[in-house]
Amino acid sequence: MVRIRVVTDSACDIPEEIARRLNIDIVSLSIRFGDEEFTDRVDLSPEAFWAKCKASKTLPETAAPSPGAFQAAYERAKTDDCDGVIVLTLSALLSATNQSAVLGSEAAAGTLAIRVIDTKAVSMAQGLLVIDVAELAATGADLDQLVAHAESLVAKVGVVAMLDTLEHLIKGGRVGGARALLGQVLSIKPLLELKDGVVAEAGRQRTRSKALVAIAEVVKSHAPLKRLALVHGASSEVAALESLVATIATQNPIIVTDMGPVVGTHGGPGIIGLCWIEV
Repeated sequence: MVRIRVVTDSACDIPEEIARRLNIDIVSLSIRFGDEEFTDRVDLSPEAFWAKCKASKTLPETAAPSPGAFQAAYERAKTDDCDGVIVLTLSALLSATNQSAVLGSEAAAGTLAIRVIDTKAVSMAQGLLVIDVAELAATGADLDQLVAHAESLVAKVGVVAMLDTLEHLIKGGRVGGARALLGQVLSIKPLLELKDGVVAEAGRQRTRSKALVAIAEVVKSHAPLKRLALVHGASSEVAALESLVATIATQNPIIVTDMGPVVGTHGGPGIIGLCWIEV
């Protein structure tokens, strides 16, 4: 049977047990808090990240993995006698990670067939796509079949999320002080979506409960779904959002998971969202 290794990066937010079960190799981005540097998913858990965020006056910074980190993943696949590697990275418009994956593949050229795909997504939108490809890889599909499948899914993936606080956008200089202050006073909850590989504003709601209903309605408009995930950064609204999407038709059980530092850096504590793949 053909054995193709699926490689991705830690922006995918795939739960550890799923990655292990499907033999997905996750290459870590790094997170910096001032002079302190951490390797995502290795020495910085989501819980520790959110605790540090609340205590930090400045935004943490994220950095793409080196080409060498991807090359090491390709070498692991070769050592395991894999016949090829498919690499599914977060959006190339959001990070240099895709470029590192490509440079790493050039360094490993001639030793293994490697194909790098830009998912044009992030968080569990990227993660769901990776899971779908990994499940197909487990059936013995070859590299060309997996690449075609991955490319067919890119346009079917979506994300919508609610920011609970504007604090991280203020810290990051993404929003003007007066406008931000007004937003905080009015408790406005900005909604975000992924559009053509970049994060864009998708409207605003005056209250948290209205924002949750709004993002659930967006996802309902895309049903029936192949896959659905609820991802959050230390949010207290998980049960509320789960109940709002409980009736959405999806072929696979909903995955509820933590948002890691890569996306959480920009979204801030309390961010909660839904990611999906359409049928």
